Amino acid sequence: MNQFEPPIHWNDHEDIAQKLYEKFGDDFTESKIYRVRFTDLLEWILTLPHFEGKKEESNEGHLEMIQSAWVYEWRDNQKK
Repeated sequence: MNQFEPPIHWNDHEDIAQKLYEKFGDDFTESKIYRVRFTDLLEWILTLPHFEGKKEESNEGHLEMIQSAWVYEWRDNQKK
């Protein structure tokens, strides 16, 4: 991992998704990712390294975008 990674914020959906994939790998399939409760997803995002967003800044739109980006990240890694 890069020693100096830029901070991640709520609008960085792809970066967050990549970090979630790095954290959970193939433990979550596409259908499992879509079944993750937003309360759990929110907690996982808040504990990611370099994530600087605040819980209060989160909203359903961000969580939906992150969830979709995570699915695309998972799909991309299945092709490798």
